[in-house]
This record gives sequence, C-alpha cells and structure tokens, in this order.
Amino acid sequence: MNGCPPRGLPFEVQRRLTLFYGLDEAPDVTDFVRAAEDERREVVHVLETDDGLEVAVFLPSVAANARPSLDAFCQIVEGVSHFLHLAHRARRELPTTQLELELQAEVDKYVLLAVLARSPSGERPRAMFARLFEEVAFLHPPGTERGERYRLANELAARLALRIERTLPDRRQRAEMRALLRRFYHAGQREKIELARAA
Repeated sequence: MNGCPPRGLPFEVQRRLTLFYGLDEAPDVTDFVRAAEDERREVVHVLETDDGLEVAVFLPSVAANARPSLDAFCQIVEGVSHFLHLAHRARRELPTTQLELELQAEVDKYVLLAVLARSPSGERPRAMFARLFEEVAFLHPPGTERGERYRLANELAARLALRIERTLPDRRQRAEMRALLRRFYHAGQREKIELARAA
C-alpha cells in the first residue's frame, strides 16, 4: 500500500456511508485500492468476467501522516462511493450506469462533508455547498460525453442538496431527510433523476 491514501481513510468513508444508508456489508475497499500513478485522479476500473466483477480503485497518493486536501478527500469519497454502489447493485444483479455512479458520488460527498460533518450546534457552513456545487471546475469540456455527464450529475446533486439544506436546521425533519437519501441511494437512474428534479 506504499503511496496509497492512509489505509484507514477509504475504510472510514466506506464505514460511514454504509451506516448512513443502512447498506449490507461489502468487501473492504482497502483490499481493492491502488495508488494512482503520476498524480492522476481517482478512477475505478471494472472488468466483468464469468466469475463476477474485477474491480480496482485507483486513488490519489497522500502521505500517510498528512491530511488530504478537500480535492483529494473528494476523490477518495468518489472512488469509495463508486465501489460501494457497484457492489450494492451487483449483489442484487441490477444494472448501473456511469451517470448513476457519478450522481451518487456527488451526493455522497455532500452527505459526508455537510450532513454528517455538522458542527455540534447543528450549524453547517454554507460555504461547503458552494465549494461542492458552484465553485467547481470540470476537467472535460462542455459538449463532450464525459463533460455533460459530470455537469448533469453535479446539477442534479445540487438540487437534491438544496432540498436537504432546508431540512437540516429542523431536527423533526432529519428522519425524513435520511429516509429520502436512503431511497435515493437504492433507486435506479430514472428514479434518482426524478427525485433530484422534484427537489
């Protein structure tokens, strides 16, 4: 694991998402983590074989004693999110799409950085919403397949997050918010899009 993110961080992201969404236990993501070479960004390689799926989660290198930047942390969340979602769908023999994976990853970043990372008083800096959904730079230009997919995933996740923003201050609505996010997680692409657009 030399050069990989600290062993505990991908596992901790997996643990928190699994608990939040009430997911079945999946294999430990750290067994599938590889260091991304040459400062490349997060990527998940998936190969479908007769025996099932072969998965490798390439994550950015982070020194074992350093705290990752927000960008590096978001890449780690994205890789773990893709891994968990693939495992969840494969166990149920359900298909998934690249848009579905990217959309869920955007929501998972918001869950970890905003919903679960509230201050003890229940306040959350609104700046985090802006950093995740408004102050973003896309690697792929508009009009390209990847560029449009990432932009759509970001836009839909932002709509769902705005709906969540309205419920966070009201403790009575938090159970409803969690139920919505769990329903969103288990939904297929069409229902995910409908839930986001209804927000």
